[in-house]
Amino acid sequence: MSATLVSSWKAAQLRLTAVGIDTPALDARLLVERAFNVARADLLTDPKRPVSEVQLADLDVLVKRREAREPLAYILGQKEFWSMTLQVTAAVLTPRPDTETVVHVALLGLPEDRPVRVLDLGVGSGAILLAVLKDRPLATGLGIDASPEALAIAAANIEANGLADRSTVVLGHWADGVEGPFDLIISNPPYIASEEIDTLEAEVRDWEPRLALDGGADGLDAYRHILGDITRLLVPGGRCVFEIGYQQAAAVSALMGRAGFSNIGTNKDLTGNDRAVSGTWRGMAG
Repeated sequence: MSATLVSSWKAAQLRLTAVGIDTPALDARLLVERAFNVARADLLTDPKRPVSEVQLADLDVLVKRREAREPLAYILGQKEFWSMTLQVTAAVLTPRPDTETVVHVALLGLPEDRPVRVLDLGVGSGAILLAVLKDRPLATGLGIDASPEALAIAAANIEANGLADRSTVVLGHWADGVEGPFDLIISNPPYIASEEIDTLEAEVRDWEPRLALDGGADGLDAYRHILGDITRLLVPGGRCVFEIGYQQAAAVSALMGRAGFSNIGTNKDLTGNDRAVSGTWRGMAG
């Protein structure tokens, strides 16, 4: 019996289930759609459509990559975030729904009726910066990253989402040499303690860029570095929003307090974990 769309989907799902993939049916469907150049509707309306040996070989390559725990977004080369389709590669973290919490918090109190400047430190794929700019049409943004490969992805996403006239990305080390002032500073810095990285799920441990994961011995190195400079970059009353690890709210809040921030608060993601810490810069005393 010749292979069909639905039989190929089921076979791929079984393979992914066998290696412990959390969402085997979804992942298998997306790989089938990519390998066979079909849409979800085709699987529903024409499930018994025959597929060729060449198509099956293409699907086998993709399934083998997922069996090796390569993130699905890297295999597909894209990821949905904040109603945008973003290009992703192994040079950047995979944008996650949890990170949309940072966007929600960043938009709070950010004016819609006047120009504002936004700085994204560790811009990666550009997900957070682009989401904020999408919702604030008068805002302009600057993204900094230490990885040239990541900057290339961010630049491509800026262009693809029609934001090249309002955003720029630059190679750099956090805020070193950056000139303000900015109304909002956002960052999803590396926050995993060095010794914990090897305990993470294989998709993260083996595939995502270590530069974007390793936060030093206690996971807080990047926050300390950023906060050492960040206050000279904010206008009085400007805000800073960090993504954090689920156990880091107290530590990052304390660092922000010592750096001169007030109105420090924590927001949870959709799974109920602490995900964002934000604060308002009071301005220099005297």
